[in-house]
Amino acid sequence: MRVLSGIQTTGHLHLGNYLGAIKNWVKMQDTVGAEGGECLYFLADLHAITVHNDPAELRDNTRNMAAALIAAGVDPDRSTLFNQAQVPAHAELAWLLNGTARIGWLNRMTQFKEKSGKNKEGASVGLYVYPVLQAADILIYQSTHVPVGEDQRQHLELTRDIAIKFNQDFGREVFTIPDAYIPKTAARIMSLRDGTAKMSKSDPSDMSRVNLSDDVDMIAQKVRKAKSDADALPDDIAALEGRPEARNLVNIYATLADTTPEAVLAQFAGQGFGQFKPALADLLVSVLGPITTRYNELRTDTAQLDAYLAHGAAKARALAAPTLDAAYDALGLLRAANRAT
Repeated sequence: MRVLSGIQTTGHLHLGNYLGAIKNWVKMQDTVGAEGGECLYFLADLHAITVHNDPAELRDNTRNMAAALIAAGVDPDRSTLFNQAQVPAHAELAWLLNGTARIGWLNRMTQFKEKSGKNKEGASVGLYVYPVLQAADILIYQSTHVPVGEDQRQHLELTRDIAIKFNQDFGREVFTIPDAYIPKTAARIMSLRDGTAKMSKSDPSDMSRVNLSDDVDMIAQKVRKAKSDADALPDDIAALEGRPEARNLVNIYATLADTTPEAVLAQFAGQGFGQFKPALADLLVSVLGPITTRYNELRTDTAQLDAYLAHGAAKARALAAPTLDAAYDALGLLRAANRAT
């Protein structure tokens, strides 16, 4: 079993990233490793450049995210942690797969429509072929499983289609066909300002999210100002229907406490948000406080962060080389025999 997952290097990692993905990355590091498998986690800086970024900010974000992941429990000695740009095989394989992917397949990708909006003609080619690079990310390592949420399921299906077609076109099993891995404990955390919108790094309001780098005072302030309503918490989960902000805050508490929303309501039924929010802030601080402290320590040592990423990239390049060689060979492309990877 080889699990691969990545996160784009734009903005700051936040509570939604932690509860929705990173917490499960740490768990998989233990469970998959115990079964003899391995986990690869990467920082998707090549994906980030499909839209304009300030170069210095992008470089800084890559290190910030590496620090946040390690602080949250991703162990560079037990998992392969790296950034895409240090593994050229990602970009090389993406170009090779562009000959297999079909325009019709890419035209059906809903994320391009959402991200380009009404300005499709002004969007970069990179944004359009973004899913092919995602396919390369996955296939280059013969990944068997990919943790996905509903918003990425379509891209994994495209990856499978590309792999199957490539294998069939050239009569070789060059690529492993990956399966979706749906963590049972993955949580969908919504914005603190809008309970119907997912918590996002790209939201212009910093008050919409709790960043992993936020200090104690900032966490308390954001929870205090989080959108809620005037009604008390009910004792029945069904009574939260039509109260998206209330449901979101209850879900956050439940996920942090490793319990159920029903158990949270049983504890706080009849209380208003004036009582619930301080309890939620205290729980957030107790969970995120150690992560923030470790993050701040790591972020002051750029050389060590770069060393962690370089170590992971060297492992990733070695894992990627055989698949890239097989793809070139299947296509009939001639390369130097001792080509550096």
